[in-house]
Amino acid sequence: MALTQTIELPIDLVQFELPTAVQARLQFLLDRQDAGDALSSEEQQEAAGLVELAEFLSLLQLRARRTSQQSN
Repeated sequence: MALTQTIELPIDLVQFELPTAVQARLQFLLDRQDAGDALSSEEQQEAAGLVELAEFLSLLQLRARRTSQQSN
């Protein structure tokens, strides 16, 4: 039996972004990796977590946009 739950998302979530320092840290780690520098296991975990967070935020923003468009 599948359970479905509806969660209301605030419309202003569309404008929410990762803090500048978090974006900068993620970019730094990705740039190092792209340059061929080996990341420590802690840095790899940090980068993976930040990428997951950014992707999750993008999905929330997409849903908020769709909700906003449907209510207009």
